Order: sequence, then structure tokens, then C-alpha cells
Amino acid sequence: MTLRIYGVAIEMLRALRPVIERVGTKDPNLGDQLRRAATNIALNLSEGAYSQGRNERARWHTAMGSAAEVRACLEVAEALGYIEKADENLLDTLDRIVATLHRLTRRS
Repeated sequence: MTLRIYGVAIEMLRALRPVIERVGTKDPNLGDQLRRAATNIALNLSEGAYSQGRNERARWHTAMGSAAEVRACLEVAEALGYIEKADENLLDTLDRIVATLHRLTRRS
């Protein structure tokens, strides 16, 4: 089963790539944390699509937590002056992913 939101997560990764690189030059640890959290969204979406029962729901929750972590990394990077302001389209995409995952956790 392929979820449409998986494609959105992949596009978000493409949009995040330059931000991850910029943050990583200033703070390698934060850049790595941002990269890992962002990739975990897509990975857990894919894994959840092929899971069942509680495992499926756990993957959706993990992906949702990773999306919140991406947002926090962006806020920290902004607060520390590593980036100007997080792109609104990127934040909207994160919100869309979280909203979809929230619905998925309710149906499972």
C-alpha cells in the first residue's frame, strides 16, 4: 500500500536538503539531528503502510514525533542564527504531514 503523504514527505526532504546543509556547516550535530528526523518521517510512513495493528499505529506515531522534531530543529536553528526564518511552505508541509498522521492514528 502506498500512501499519498509519503510523496509529500519525500518532497519535503528535497526542500529541506539545502537547510540541512546550511545548518550542518554551523552545527554538525543539529544538522545531523535534523536530517535523521526528516528521513525518519518518510521511513516510518513507508514501514507503517506495510504494518498491521499496533505496529502500524506505532509507526504513524513515530513519524508524527519525527515531524515535531524537524519543526523543533528548525526553530532551534533559527534561534541560534543558523538560518533566517523557516520557509512557510515547508512548515505548512510539516503541518499537512502531521494532520494526515493524526488521522491515521485515529483509524488504526
